Amino acid sequence: MLQQTQVVTVIPFFLRFIAAFPSISHLAAADEQDVLRLWEGLGYYRRARDLHASAKRFVAEHGGRIPDNAAMVSQLPGFGRYTCNAVLSQAFDQRLPILEANSQRVLSRLLGWSEDPRQGAARQRLWQAAEALLPRKHVGEFNQSLMELGALVCTPAAPGCAQCPLAGRCVARQLGLQEKIPARSPAAETVNVQEVGVVIRQGEKLMLVQRPASGRWASLWEVPHGPVQKGESINAAASRVVVDMTGLKVDLGTEVLTIRHAVTRFRITMLCLDANHRGGRFRSDFYRQAAWVAPGELAVYPLSRPQRKLAEILNAPHRQGMLF
Repeated sequence: MLQQTQVVTVIPFFLRFIAAFPSISHLAAADEQDVLRLWEGLGYYRRARDLHASAKRFVAEHGGRIPDNAAMVSQLPGFGRYTCNAVLSQAFDQRLPILEANSQRVLSRLLGWSEDPRQGAARQRLWQAAEALLPRKHVGEFNQSLMELGALVCTPAAPGCAQCPLAGRCVARQLGLQEKIPARSPAAETVNVQEVGVVIRQGEKLMLVQRPASGRWASLWEVPHGPVQKGESINAAASRVVVDMTGLKVDLGTEVLTIRHAVTRFRITMLCLDANHRGGRFRSDFYRQAAWVAPGELAVYPLSRPQRKLAEILNAPHRQGMLF
């Protein structure tokens, strides 16, 4: 959970997750949809699916325990070099280095290396440096301390050099370059995207569709949605999306909600419309399956954050579906 998510955000998710799955065996036996539902809101859902798949492997191949063998652990889904080394150094005190955003910033400044640490050659040098600095014992504590130092003191902007225990040895500080090291690549240009979502109703129920098993928001549920093409009206886009992605015929209604959210460099505005099912059966080359659900059942399905906002509106006590 701590990959790509801050500690303060993770804590309540972690506590709920552990309460639901108190052991590797419990997690391995769980349905993927339940795992995704408890992960909902953390983003990067592939982490949840990898964790679930790894738990199954631990049970099937290692008696429900994590082996203290880097070669074995590194073969598991989601266990790249950083995650593998972080787990084994902290759980088993194995002498393995870690390198992530905070620790690589500390090492770059400490050694005075100005290259972008995300680039291949510079990153490999930092891995070697991280390994050379490891103590003989308490490796996990050392690794954790390096991350904490970067998160709390050696911050990207305005580093707290006066409080840093490594200040006397820091080459970047000696050169007055702590604000410029490490180098940062230019941020990618922001792209604005307009989408339309359609809440298709049949009586008191509405349609949810499940995304593919790979790609963004894999296996999560949502109302059908897609991009508005250049020069296309919202209603025309909604009609096209419904036909292309569900095969249904609908009568479009009024706006339900406009949702603004971001995915990497994309700034997405999704206008959601009501619609009544007029005919046709579900068929889709994109969505895996569809389900007609009552608004009160939306809480059971794992949804992305923007789709959860929509679900909360649809399930609000004052909310009424289309009458005509």
